[in-house]
Amino acid sequence: MARRPQAPDAPHILIVGGGYVGMYTALRLEKKLRRELRRGEVKITVVDPQSYMTYQPFLPEAAAGNLSPRHVVTPLRRVLPHCTVLGARVTEINHAERWAIVQPVAGPPERISYDYLVMAAGSVSRTLPIPGLAEHGIGFKTIGEAIHLRNHVLAQLDIAESTRDEEIRRKALTFVFVGGGFAGVEALAELEDMARTAVKYYRNVSVEDMRWVLVEASDRILPEVGPDMGKWTAEQLRGRGIDVKMKTFLQSAVDGVVELSDGSRFPAGTLVWTAGVKAAPVVRHSDLPLDERGRIKATEFLTIEGLVRAYAAGDNAAVPDLTNEGRPCAPNAQHAVRQAKVLADNIVRSLRGKTLKPYVHDSVGSVAGLGLYKGVAHVYGIKLKGFPAWFLHRTYHVSRVPTFNRKVRVLADWTLALIFKRETVSLGSIEQPRAEFELASRDEVKPRSHAA
Repeated sequence: MARRPQAPDAPHILIVGGGYVGMYTALRLEKKLRRELRRGEVKITVVDPQSYMTYQPFLPEAAAGNLSPRHVVTPLRRVLPHCTVLGARVTEINHAERWAIVQPVAGPPERISYDYLVMAAGSVSRTLPIPGLAEHGIGFKTIGEAIHLRNHVLAQLDIAESTRDEEIRRKALTFVFVGGGFAGVEALAELEDMARTAVKYYRNVSVEDMRWVLVEASDRILPEVGPDMGKWTAEQLRGRGIDVKMKTFLQSAVDGVVELSDGSRFPAGTLVWTAGVKAAPVVRHSDLPLDERGRIKATEFLTIEGLVRAYAAGDNAAVPDLTNEGRPCAPNAQHAVRQAKVLADNIVRSLRGKTLKPYVHDSVGSVAGLGLYKGVAHVYGIKLKGFPAWFLHRTYHVSRVPTFNRKVRVLADWTLALIFKRETVSLGSIEQPRAEFELASRDEVKPRSHAA
């Protein structure tokens, strides 16, 4: 269907980021401004280097092979037919003059003008200057990282199966996760559960040979579910043979040798870093006001403090939580999705000259998956463990994953997993697809010897 030309004075809404806040804000705006968009009376541009939104609560299940990676992401252009989606990264913003520098995936940067700004750039992993971390660590925020970890863990089992060198085996079968929040605990629990299933098909590797270590700087894990449930989770993980170290820091990872603050030192073939996040770098290359943690200062109306026609929500913003004495909202999906709804409604209200509404949301609780049929939850004051929590975890998240199409595909994956055994094949070669071709090419150009 051909689009109508834009009116010369049509307000342009620029959304920086296509994650939770970016996509859901654009979806809501398409719904509320359907007529204006069709008539070319308003324009919406979404800028993100990825062409999809990742439903991050499903990353651990994708890493464990319970879900197809394609079903964890939502294509932006398909769900936002009335928006312009640019595969690019915003590198600089000047809100005083209403322009942004956009660097496409390929080609030179360009400057685009806008009337309304929505900062939904999200966050990136917050790392520390720990020796060896940059060389040997990996985060757990993207679908690429999740699938790499799945292939990597299975590849480590293959290495251990195929060698008699005890040092190589010990390193390959040691998996270290730093950070005891949702990302770290769920990633470790799902991957350990997958590896426990996989070793049944190995002759020289057993569950007892593997070493899984969770390192947390504070005195508890999963603070989102409360101290009692966090303690229960730690006990459950320890019961599975996982070494849970609290009040412990990673001090070095040089040459793949992990050194911890409790004095332990050992080689590890896998080091996953999930110890916090920070606002996306673009916020530091702007004239937007930032707090002491580098987040955009936002108001309860999801406007940017002191600015006009500028909005922010999600991980890159410090949004006051009116249900928690005005402290900043936690950087989680529950807040991000709900903030996006209020943000979009306030933009519409601004366009129509109406009063803005504040963001108020009292958290209903938290749920976490700890592997197949295992979970923990604290919802509406009710504490659940084991299978009931796991079932609630899946029920809640399938209800929240965007689009009916994705909901059906996720349910289909889960249904098939109940009937057939989980696939435990490493496809690490897909990360270097040209390796075999290059090897064959080098072999072809070698000079051939001729018999005399």
